[in-house]
Amino acid sequence: MNDVVLQSHAAAELDRLSTLAEDVITRAKAAGASQAEVSASVDTGLNVNVRLGEAETVERTQDRGFGLTVYFGKRKGSASTADLRAESIQATIDQACAIARYTEEDACAGLADADRMATEFPDLDLWHPWQPTVDELIAIGVRIEDAGRAVSGITNSEGASVTTGSSLGVYANSHGFVGRESATRHTMSCSLIAGSGGDMQRDYWYDSARSIEQWMDVEALGREAARRTLARCGARTLSTRQCPVLFAPNVARGLIGHLISAASGGPLYRRASFLLDHVGRAILPSWFSIEEQPHLLRGQGSSNFDAEGVATTASAVIREGVLQRYLLGSYAARKLGLSSTGNAGGPTNLVVGHGEDDFQAMLARLGTGLLLTEVMGQGVSLLTGDYSRGAAGFWVENGEIAYPVQEITIAANLRDMFAGIRAVGADVDSRAPILTGSILVDRMTVAGE
Repeated sequence: MNDVVLQSHAAAELDRLSTLAEDVITRAKAAGASQAEVSASVDTGLNVNVRLGEAETVERTQDRGFGLTVYFGKRKGSASTADLRAESIQATIDQACAIARYTEEDACAGLADADRMATEFPDLDLWHPWQPTVDELIAIGVRIEDAGRAVSGITNSEGASVTTGSSLGVYANSHGFVGRESATRHTMSCSLIAGSGGDMQRDYWYDSARSIEQWMDVEALGREAARRTLARCGARTLSTRQCPVLFAPNVARGLIGHLISAASGGPLYRRASFLLDHVGRAILPSWFSIEEQPHLLRGQGSSNFDAEGVATTASAVIREGVLQRYLLGSYAARKLGLSSTGNAGGPTNLVVGHGEDDFQAMLARLGTGLLLTEVMGQGVSLLTGDYSRGAAGFWVENGEIAYPVQEITIAANLRDMFAGIRAVGADVDSRAPILTGSILVDRMTVAGE
């Protein structure tokens, strides 16, 4: 199908989901609900995995989802189904209403305030459908893998993967709000192996974008996977020490993610966050900033409204090192005596302010210390801020990579790590909703042997 036909098909599907959502809300209110909200979606995708030049798996998906939440005063009931037939929808309405009649009242339950609903829906350029054949996807996967395997020193492959997907969604509620979203995401990746026996190493690389026009060259992706894999050969461990740590962009966004999690609703109203009561306080260096920008064209997290229909707006999360606000949906906001920030369902695009230093300049800033390229494990406490993760990367001396390291642990407290950030690089990773360059932390404990 050409682009015009695909756009017409998507519009017709969204019309159908919108009509269904509005009808269900009407029926739920007729059944006694004082408020109701519906989320409906259709996700489609095609994925191929190629290994050693041959297709290993081909998976085509088409998933439908329908969720209803009703409120009988301050009593809440939710039910969902993947079956959009009339009898299944009616059963979902009946179940949600039955649950609501028997749950405990919650003073904070209910829809977001009606005056917060989005009223403007600019095109964010998120819809770039692509309908390749299975053979075309396999051919791309083979090209990626062949380019990586052709690099001297690569001894094997875990394969290449190519995925194309699209998502259509509708959120509607009894305030009369109906929001429609359509988005695509296309991803390719490659994982390779170098060495043999006890010195076997693996690494990977990937790219993900709204449009395939944004993809890096497919052969270049295979070669980058090979380069990263070969760079890990001869990895050593380290003796225990304290040193500066440079978080590569792909792991730096995880560090920012911990900050955002600690500043978000659930941990805060449960009093399980080390950032409780920190709005207005400096928690990062005075030059540090994070801006939420929900309306970036083709952004990985872009949206005109949050999961409750609240309009999204650009605003600061961190300005001059000071925490400006929390990230809240309406329920968490009510629990905290605050107002929704349009973050039900999480943040949109978070843009971390950075300087002009590229990756090489950031290595020079690091001087002698650890370049962190991979973290493992779940050793992060949002309650205390304690941070301890398995890690791998490279030891750097005088601004130059000396050798790869593995089987180490890095540890510190997030409070100290955030306060001790010395620089953010211009090498921004745009493949995820958190857009940040590499981040240099002045001191952490590194443990190995």
